[in-house]
Amino acid sequence: MVFLFEEYRLDLDRRELSRDGHPVAVEPRVFDLLVYLVRNRDRVASKDELIAAVWNGRIVSDSALASSINAARAVLGDDGERQRLIKTLLRKGVRFIGTVRDEPAGDAPPSVPAVANSVALALPDRPSIAVLPFQNMSSDPEQEYFADGVVEDIIAGLARIKWLFVIARNSSFVYKGRAIDVRQIGRELGVRYLLQGGVRKAGDRVRISTQLIDAETGAHVWVERFDRTLQDIFALQDEIALNVVGAIEPTLRYAETMRAGRQRPHSLDAYDLVLRASPFAYSHLADEAAIAIPLLQKALELEPGYAGTHAPLALCYHARYSRAGLRQEDRAAAIHHAQSAAKNGGDDPSALGIAGFVMSLDAHDHDTARALFDRALRLSDSNFFALSSSALVLSWLGDAATALERSERALRLSPFDRLNYLSLNARAISYFHLRQFDRAHD
Repeated sequence: MVFLFEEYRLDLDRRELSRDGHPVAVEPRVFDLLVYLVRNRDRVASKDELIAAVWNGRIVSDSALASSINAARAVLGDDGERQRLIKTLLRKGVRFIGTVRDEPAGDAPPSVPAVANSVALALPDRPSIAVLPFQNMSSDPEQEYFADGVVEDIIAGLARIKWLFVIARNSSFVYKGRAIDVRQIGRELGVRYLLQGGVRKAGDRVRISTQLIDAETGAHVWVERFDRTLQDIFALQDEIALNVVGAIEPTLRYAETMRAGRQRPHSLDAYDLVLRASPFAYSHLADEAAIAIPLLQKALELEPGYAGTHAPLALCYHARYSRAGLRQEDRAAAIHHAQSAAKNGGDDPSALGIAGFVMSLDAHDHDTARALFDRALRLSDSNFFALSSSALVLSWLGDAATALERSERALRLSPFDRLNYLSLNARAISYFHLRQFDRAHD
């Protein structure tokens, strides 16, 4: 089924939204929300109904729901003030009010690559890759978080390889649930290689199938299936990263590939809790932080020194402090966990980047923050959060040249990222410092 409204085409079979024939990048959950509203456009959909239908009844905060509704408006060129297509009725719910025409899916014209109406992203001057979301092959749909966590860890491992350009997680995950055209994705992200796969978790066993694809030709470079015990999951993630590296650059010295290794939790239960908390911890929303904090605190009880738990806790308490009342106990907790992440995360660039962000914004210790950002980027110059957050901090401190350089690198690493406002703000502030006011306004 295809729904047509204004210049938009919502193709349910392809899970694709397009405008004038050009695909529009949409996060999977936002796509599902949009489909539900369009399908039920003859009535108002309540908050509880949307949560049951789109989030399968999971706990979702009001701010998270509002954020998704605003994201659905944004991909349609709408906003909360105009409400041209998606209208909120106070204390009632939400309704899609656009004029819609149905069309059988078979009548859909061939889609035009997104780069047709924009400048195609050139390939970087080094090997480049995007790791696409792995399919959850388990019978339990609740294991989706585990499949996502496996991919995030593989991305983190690859991003530590200095000569490899790795697209950040949030831009890769734009393609979750969508039909895959490897050549088109390669053009949209500006990468040579794509890694796809599937994860099946059953009891204490995990099976991961992977395929490395040349995005220019569509040819398979490397295909492998791994069957391991759950206890071996961290070694398996590193093994996949190293196999990818070996397939791209067979002559690489083994010592260089060992950069993919990093601190892992000893407790699988702690790891599982961190994975479950991650979508809420990294939302930067106070209500969702309240969901993540108990999970992360439980993980911390199991493994007190794990930087991968302290870092998201620092972000959660920062979100509560900055967005929910400026309570000093939240600020103190954010700083405490940032310091613990810095102390225990010597080989974890993400933990160091988060620690730097919180130390700057909440502790106002900019020298420590700069040192943490520099440590993170020495470990991985493809770490999106360290680049974008340090760009913002450095723009405030007046280091416009470095802020501009890092913001541009962050935007190239993750062109579809919801956190790109960090880099865009850094760019605007930097141009203001340079007295290039026209560029700051743009």
